Amino acid sequence: MKIMVVGGGGREHAIIKKIKENPSVEKIYALPGNGGMSGDAELVNIGAKDIDSIVKFAVDNSIDFAVVAPDDPLVLGAVDALNEVGIKCFGPNKAAAIIEGSKAFSKNLMKKYNIPTAEFEIFDNAEAALSYLDTAPIPTVIKADGLALGKGVIIAETREAAKDAVKSIMEEKIFGDSGNNIVIEEFLTGPEVSVLSFTDGNVVVPMISSMDHKRALDNDKGLNTGGMGTIAPNPYYTADIAKECMDKIFIPTINAMKAENRTFKGCLYFGLMLTPKGPKVIEYNCRFGDPETQVVLPLLESDLLDIMIAVADGCLTENMVKFSQKSACCVVMASNGYPVKYESGFEITVDSDFDDNLYVAGAKLSGDKLLTAGGRVLGVTAVENTLGEAINKAYSSVKKVRFANAFYRNDIGAKAMSVIKEEK
Repeated sequence: MKIMVVGGGGREHAIIKKIKENPSVEKIYALPGNGGMSGDAELVNIGAKDIDSIVKFAVDNSIDFAVVAPDDPLVLGAVDALNEVGIKCFGPNKAAAIIEGSKAFSKNLMKKYNIPTAEFEIFDNAEAALSYLDTAPIPTVIKADGLALGKGVIIAETREAAKDAVKSIMEEKIFGDSGNNIVIEEFLTGPEVSVLSFTDGNVVVPMISSMDHKRALDNDKGLNTGGMGTIAPNPYYTADIAKECMDKIFIPTINAMKAENRTFKGCLYFGLMLTPKGPKVIEYNCRFGDPETQVVLPLLESDLLDIMIAVADGCLTENMVKFSQKSACCVVMASNGYPVKYESGFEITVDSDFDDNLYVAGAKLSGDKLLTAGGRVLGVTAVENTLGEAINKAYSSVKKVRFANAFYRNDIGAKAMSVIKEEK
């Protein structure tokens, strides 16, 4: 089979490496991919949002199956366009991808179908939002309605900060048109959990849970990023909580989307907070999370391509999906200064005895050298029998990867380990 994966980051690299395990795969193309993927897929210089060129390439190269991984092309309708020319795809169509493409849509969906989430108000003009903040509970959360590279959320600790956030998003347009509308919502407390799920629109099969680390610096300090590391499974996510989430969140969400004539087929990501009043949805994503994918897929024992085809064909079953009982830790190595300003173009070298999973997110080839070309450069993932062993192995492997200007958090998994020790 000829496979096409749309996207160019660490998530896509993890997807490609897992798909390669299927014996029927003869060729994988990455559009556009990045230099670090060149050993696993043929890179094609077509941007993930260039839908017309993606469709033309798929037709011209007789692609058998496509995976559209990032949010932007999904929201723009890449799956619809590929399906129209007979290319089977993994990923939701445009109508379903709105669950991530518009936070206002997703919040209203949850309200209509009684899916637990934070209390909220939606605004389409700054003046009304600022007036509301005169009396709104503080702290509060301000969210740009549209896509903002995972950074369109501001937690405001004071009334002044909340009003500044509204002005920045709606008047100064720091997130562009994504901030034309905003959601102001209740500040929730509790452990966060990421649960990715496979769904064909009728059946939903959750993947192993994970814990992301969004802040740039140790001890959850610094700016929000796209993610500085992950662990799986998440020790906060017990069997009892998993059942509650399935009954009150996962199945109701799938059924709600079907009832709205927006049947969701693909990977639906549930960003959850385990509040004192029970699990609540913080956000939905219409695709695999990054870097959650880099710890979830290495633990998948089933064949990823077979699952993806079953999702596309509408014949997914629970017994198709099996995960290892082991644990995984991914440490993201970034360019110093990320997520604001950083330099690129530094050579990446890897010691010959490196034996873990390396997922490259931001790199380019220059001759036979691999150079940094992004904020998040790569993720180092280790899989071991216990979480403690996985964390130790990941950090020992990080020391075998070098590039100038590199930085990473030193506490990925520390919070999870404290929970495990308490349980003992």
